[in-house]
Amino acid sequence: MAEREIVPDRDADRTAFVGRLHEVAEVRRLLPGTRLLTLTGAGGVGKTRLARQAASTLRTWFPAGVQIVDLAAVRDVRLLETSVAAALGLRDTCGRSLPALVDHLADKRLLLVLDNCEHLLPECAELAARLLSGAPRLRVLATSRQALGVGGEQVLVVPPLAVPAPGAAVPDIAHSDAVRLFAERAAQARPGFTVDEATAPALARLCRRLDGLPLAIELAAARLRTTPLEELADELDRRFDLLARPDNGAPPRHRALYMTMDWSFGLCTPGERRLWTRLAVFPGEMDLETAEAVCSGDGIEPEDVLDLVSGLVDKSILISVRGAGRSRYRMLESIRAYGRELLAHDDEPALFRRYLDHYRWLAERNRIDQLVPDQFDRYRAVLTEIPNLRLALDLCMRPPGDPSGLRIAVSLWSAWLLAGALSEGRHWLERSLGLLSPTDDDRLMALWVDVLFAAYQHDLEAAERRADECAVTAKGCGDEAAGAFCLQARGIAALARGDTGDGFALLRDARARHRARGDLDAVAVNLHFAASFGVAAHSPEEGAALGEEFLALAEDHHAQIFKAYALITLGYAAWWQEDPGLAWARMCRAATLLIEIGDSWGLSQCLEVLAWAACAQGDHDRAARLLGSAGRLWRAFDIPPLGLQTFTRSHRDCEARARRELGDREFTAAYASGAKLSLDGAVAYAISI
Repeated sequence: MAEREIVPDRDADRTAFVGRLHEVAEVRRLLPGTRLLTLTGAGGVGKTRLARQAASTLRTWFPAGVQIVDLAAVRDVRLLETSVAAALGLRDTCGRSLPALVDHLADKRLLLVLDNCEHLLPECAELAARLLSGAPRLRVLATSRQALGVGGEQVLVVPPLAVPAPGAAVPDIAHSDAVRLFAERAAQARPGFTVDEATAPALARLCRRLDGLPLAIELAAARLRTTPLEELADELDRRFDLLARPDNGAPPRHRALYMTMDWSFGLCTPGERRLWTRLAVFPGEMDLETAEAVCSGDGIEPEDVLDLVSGLVDKSILISVRGAGRSRYRMLESIRAYGRELLAHDDEPALFRRYLDHYRWLAERNRIDQLVPDQFDRYRAVLTEIPNLRLALDLCMRPPGDPSGLRIAVSLWSAWLLAGALSEGRHWLERSLGLLSPTDDDRLMALWVDVLFAAYQHDLEAAERRADECAVTAKGCGDEAAGAFCLQARGIAALARGDTGDGFALLRDARARHRARGDLDAVAVNLHFAASFGVAAHSPEEGAALGEEFLALAEDHHAQIFKAYALITLGYAAWWQEDPGLAWARMCRAATLLIEIGDSWGLSQCLEVLAWAACAQGDHDRAARLLGSAGRLWRAFDIPPLGLQTFTRSHRDCEARARRELGDREFTAAYASGAKLSLDGAVAYAISI
């Protein structure tokens, strides 16, 4: 899995953080005395921004860093642990997400920020309790509308921003946090806006009316693009007085936020309102193309979506996020919840159908198990869309079920494997498998992938069971493609149980059938597994021959991910064939490719073998540093995938020789230095010769 900042708030630096000096100081005061500090408060009060700002001031307290995990888009409780593990950069290879999390955090002085816990409150409470129990140096900072209820938890209620008192003087109004926030955001909507004698009274009245709620203030400030300040304050007064919503016992600040969104909704054009409610179904970001594909129709023309999106950005309903050369858009959770509530019931079926059709197309369009030159771009596209793909999969699981879910799950299998998200992949595959008939072609593909995932997680009983199901399904399908993938599944299952002779024979037979059908994509996938297993557990010479065939196929089609993994296999083969120079060259080439997508799994293998090769060539300081870099990555993984146990001896020999040549003190220093390198820094150092 790519090493990265954990769910970064890409918009945090685009607007100034205003006020909250007392609350930030309170977080800093309370956190040393508690293992779990939860920030609670009304929706829109600014818990997330406060948590992130406070965390940014605490980085020096935590040598292992501050990691922020946004849980807003995690809707399936069964994916909570795997989602947190993935966000922390852990590769899930054996289906033990929570133990792997505990092991990873056990010795780390780290601050884990769990943001937006309220919709998974019991599960977040249990997760936090177990992590804190197993990791004594860990601190957790959570945000939730309710306390988690964990023993020893400290709760800090986040209040609204301070508002000016009635009759306050202009300097006091100008220094009020609520007014400062309004003025800062207003200056973006209307450049040159200032707080002075003319504007201060209306600003004070407006901020008091909004109860100092940051989200309500930001929505109101956006209206200055089209409405003068006095009119804005008068309009809010009228709306709050005449359109007060029954509060059902809710505190005034809850009503203030809701009525501000009511007011903002009312000031939108009919098209903007309709688009707001439709975009609210997206749990993650979306781009313009996606908004056009999913949200147009039934009153919205595709060519109008750009103008409607621009209008919602101007009104601060949508946040524009610039990245990878194009804009993407997202909603704050409170705004999304409001829009989702107003989505017309008769609008849902067609909207969800378009949503499913789009994400099935996106998953199929971005398969990375194909010999294509844009494998890197496809992988990045899938990672970006994971929250939205999860919703598509979940929609397919709802009665009566939709076969699109299985097609999406199968299309994503290689991305899940590359990212190390095997438990999530199996979760969706196995839920989807109950939706199709036993003779369905899609079912057969799902079964063979499930065999592969179970084998990688050392769940040999499940792998064998699914391989048997695959055989029955293939017999029912009665075509060559089904037979070839059935043989492939059985071959993987055989290799997993250690039967290399039968396993390689089955993979060889499957490969011949794939080739006879002209399915070069399937041939390439087969060669990857056959070559990898061959080098690791069978014959380096035979594995190298298969690896060369795999590399040639990848190079002919400019398939960069396949090329990188072919080079890794050939690097291992060269090492076992006692050619450290060739092993070094091949692993450097692979690392240069994989750093493009930050694939820490592939790069950990490159760095490991580069350490062995450096040691064999007498560069013991470099070997120690590379062992440190690789070791830091290995610690983020659980059990290595099939066959890697055979590499233990080379690792131990390398470490022992480097330690003996350098001495304990120098080796330890070099190892620690390597462990501190970032992923980019480690690769740059590794290939710097």
